Amino acid sequence: MGHAGRNTRALIVEPDADLGQLWARHLEHLDIDVVLTATAPAAVTALEAGGFDVIVINLEQDNGSALAVADVASLRHPRANVVFVTSGRFFSDGSIFAFSGNARMMVQSTTPPDDLAQIVRHYGSGVSPADAVSQSPAKG
Repeated sequence: MGHAGRNTRALIVEPDADLGQLWARHLEHLDIDVVLTATAPAAVTALEAGGFDVIVINLEQDNGSALAVADVASLRHPRANVVFVTSGRFFSDGSIFAFSGNARMMVQSTTPPDDLAQIVRHYGSGVSPADAVSQSPAKG
């Protein structure tokens, strides 16, 4: 479940329609409400229309617009968690986390859809990263 007992809401920004639909089906099997967009402008429109718990963004958008979508998300939905997807080695050094405060993970586009769905479910659970740390049992 997402926040306040409702289903988790996920926005997928993926220019490859077949891949986006595959991911959406796997998320929907976990009762995650999905909005699928192919472009950054469509994603921004979706972000302006409603809230999302998790945003899955393919980094291979035109002109670095994936980061622009993440920026809009951090302003409009600061609690939304962003999962970046890439097929290349771009940002493989982890620097994506310096560019996007909402970034939680970066995965390869070849990640099995079931695994991606579980990642989205985890980050859409309504537990913020700070809450997860504070709820962890103390070592000792």
